[in-house]
Amino acid sequence: MKVVQVAIPIPLRKQFNYQVPEELPNILSLKVGMRVLVPFSNKKLVGIVCDLDASTDVDETKLKSIEAILDEFPVLSSHLLVLGVWLADYYLHPLGETLFSMLPAKLRKHEKLTELNQTYLKIAENVERKDALLSLRRAKKQLALFRALFDHSLSLSEAKSEYSTQTVKALEEKKLIEYEERIAPKNEWQHALSIERAFDANVEQAIAISTINKCSTYATFLLEGVTGSGKTEVYLQVIEAVLKKRQQVLILVPEIGLTPQTADRFQRRFGEIVAMMHSGLSDSQRLCVWHQARRGDVGIVIGTRSSVFLPFENLGMIIVDEEHDDSFKQQDGLRYHARDLAVFRAVKLNIPLILGSATPSLESLHNANTQKYHHLTLSNRAGNASLPSQHLLNITGQQLQCGIAQGILDKMAIQLAEGNQVLIFVNRRGFAPSLICHQCGHVETCVGCESPFTMHKIAGNLQCHRCGNQRYIPHKCSQCGNTDLSTEGQGTEQVEGFLSAYFSNYSCVRIDSDSTRSKARLNEILESINNNKHQILIGTQILSKGHHFPNVTLGLVLNLDALLFSEDFRAAEKMGQLITQLSGRAGRANKQGEVWLQTHQPQHPLVQDLVNNGFMSFSRSLLEERRAANLPPFSFQALLRAESQHLDRVLEFLNYAKSMLAQFINAKVIGPLPCVMEKKQGRLRYQLVIQSDHRGYLLSIMQQALIELDNHKLSSRIRWLVDMQPQDFS
Repeated sequence: MKVVQVAIPIPLRKQFNYQVPEELPNILSLKVGMRVLVPFSNKKLVGIVCDLDASTDVDETKLKSIEAILDEFPVLSSHLLVLGVWLADYYLHPLGETLFSMLPAKLRKHEKLTELNQTYLKIAENVERKDALLSLRRAKKQLALFRALFDHSLSLSEAKSEYSTQTVKALEEKKLIEYEERIAPKNEWQHALSIERAFDANVEQAIAISTINKCSTYATFLLEGVTGSGKTEVYLQVIEAVLKKRQQVLILVPEIGLTPQTADRFQRRFGEIVAMMHSGLSDSQRLCVWHQARRGDVGIVIGTRSSVFLPFENLGMIIVDEEHDDSFKQQDGLRYHARDLAVFRAVKLNIPLILGSATPSLESLHNANTQKYHHLTLSNRAGNASLPSQHLLNITGQQLQCGIAQGILDKMAIQLAEGNQVLIFVNRRGFAPSLICHQCGHVETCVGCESPFTMHKIAGNLQCHRCGNQRYIPHKCSQCGNTDLSTEGQGTEQVEGFLSAYFSNYSCVRIDSDSTRSKARLNEILESINNNKHQILIGTQILSKGHHFPNVTLGLVLNLDALLFSEDFRAAEKMGQLITQLSGRAGRANKQGEVWLQTHQPQHPLVQDLVNNGFMSFSRSLLEERRAANLPPFSFQALLRAESQHLDRVLEFLNYAKSMLAQFINAKVIGPLPCVMEKKQGRLRYQLVIQSDHRGYLLSIMQQALIELDNHKLSSRIRWLVDMQPQDFS
């Protein structure tokens, strides 16, 4: 009897053998990479076949049998299976959970997978056309759709886009039309490629385009270009060359909803061959894009980090835009970095990879310096635009209004009077980061996290930004009962309220995760900004995400010091990236821009370097600091984090791990140390940092340690995880 090996999405680091009964339907079509329904314990689970000829020491008659084959073709190609195995090995994650993380949500369930179906409309049977036409004579849109169906059936999506959803629904309710499921026809876009004329490239762009286009095999290009230098135009022109070879392109972006202008540019240049993949889509829509990429129905897919797992019929290039962005790193479950996976896929498929950013990560810069990557630079803004000037404002001893110096308010008034827009960055959403009793000094605190509640005045509550806990704003102190409560610090809501009153003749708009909960709302706000309906823009890091605001001439960073000091050794790098990206929103058209940084530490050497020499010099200085301290990218790290309501259990587990890892002489173990967020949702959180000069050696010892830790008596009594190449120590 045939025995196959199946990976199941459970937190066990092993695969399981199953019999394949001879009477199973479609047994001859069973292939590696297909999903099967299998019994496991007292449940039925979906698994993925990893080996068709598995060996086993168990009596085959005692093996359980596969109950159903769910697919007509493999959901994971041989290339993606190789990627999945590498992922599981490198990120020390169970293979079953890893493989299922690579699939759209609908394919993680029991649903059978067939070829891509499409719903079509047709005139219902037994409908008397003459009578129907007569009944629709006063409903012009319904009549038009009904007449169109005389000649040929229409897909449901075509009908809704051309005639509206209400028109389709009305004909359905009158029982004049019916639905029919068909296999969608393959989109032969390669034979009818229509591309809008490209802009003329400047010298630096032309060099970058020519260099990339000469490459037909694997190579990684780091495209470092100042904000507004035309990196997107470089992407567009190299993509055109790939499409003309009838190959597909994957473009990874940090957050699809935050870069609508970029997505629009791709669609305008290349038309309907562009598909989007992001969390704002429904499960069915994401599965549809998955099908389209696999069948080759689309030439370009623009998506967020999980798009790196998409199957492609003929992938010819991968682009990672804003490659430095932290959102490319998954922070729960399978803790992969999409940029690293893009490199792996490009190597295996032997295709070019472009990493683009105005503020590259130090890891990518180091790879460029060691000749692993080809380094291309765009040092000037496209067109006549010039880079904004950056200035430090020493606010020591100054009188501040809602955290803003009077000199800045005067500059804002001048710019607004000239018809320009101003942008204010506030690194706190809500009204204020804390609520304090003026009588006894008590701070209203989340019990589960022991961190101050943030006051949200518009929502009328206090919120913990660590665990999401909420409560009503109290009228009196919970400790002494005094009613004299005051807020400390400023959030976006408070700054918006102050500036709306101070500049009452101008419109303020707030852009943070509270005001832009939907993509539609964000797009609406961005469109109104570009139409100059709002003159004062107040927001969090969302403002730095690649937006094009041609009328912004003045930028303000409200509290630079909050970005400068941190327990994380990457804080300076992130600060420089954020300030540079924010500065890039100013002066993008023909208007000169200026950015002011309010600080109590104007002489800080890092701040001076960034403001006076720019990010290129600043990042090279940071690299030298990292080299001297032997920190990444000159070494490699793994993080072992444990959490529990019982501190003694956490420390016992981590100290056991430390004693075990201490025997490896080429590794350094730091800790146990409390996490930056020491307590969250009632659990105490501590961690070990394991560091080595050799990536392979670090992976090897962590794989050995994992076996011991899985068998430790406390392993199942606390929460713990391993994060290879961690980006976040909070």
